[in-house]
Amino acid sequence: MDVLMGWGGQLLHGTLVTLEVAFAALALGLVWGILGALAQLSRWWAVRQFGFFFTLVMRGTPELLIILIIYFGGSVTLTGLAKSIGMAAGFVEIPAFAAGVFALSLVFGGYAAEVLRGAFLAIPKGQIEAAEAFGFSWWDAFTTVRLPQIWRFALPGLGNNWISLIKDTSLVSVVGLEEIMRVSGMATAVTGEPFRFYLIAAIIFYALTTSNGLIVAKLERRASRGERELAR
Repeated sequence: MDVLMGWGGQLLHGTLVTLEVAFAALALGLVWGILGALAQLSRWWAVRQFGFFFTLVMRGTPELLIILIIYFGGSVTLTGLAKSIGMAAGFVEIPAFAAGVFALSLVFGGYAAEVLRGAFLAIPKGQIEAAEAFGFSWWDAFTTVRLPQIWRFALPGLGNNWISLIKDTSLVSVVGLEEIMRVSGMATAVTGEPFRFYLIAAIIFYALTTSNGLIVAKLERRASRGERELAR
């Protein structure tokens, strides 16, 4: 008996799309997170307030709403721009993949900014002062002293955010992207087996989050290896 009822290929494709969205949002979200953390630690009041406002909005707004705002708001904006320069007469739609990645990256960045801010503050100030005493520029001190060390402090929090990001990819189905949830819904509509396919989707997500959780735990142990050796 075919448990997947002929939908194995589509479910595999949906899983790959889910991973593509998750990893792309992770990469872009880390950029937003670092920028957000640096903004909150800035010496300029306006920049600090913008950094806190960004994290407040991203953490306080439901992910589904952010996806819909980016998708529909971006499409309306692009349509208006295209019409204003005479490039298109119809509706310009943002690709669902791009909208989903960008929206989820903003959400991840909002949470990551708080984690990374704490990691930056955990680095002893004496190391930064020593780098400045040796004539390091701000950028050199950031790339050689701060950035390599923050991951040791930030990995536990970022790991939790990463697991949440994988689960949040299921929300991108609302804009038509054929990831796991969208494919499961299509299979349900065709076969009339909602319990079967949503259970399969749950198993796939469980496998993804569990395996990635183990990888994150291994990275945490590896990052703290030197600290444990010094403590002996």
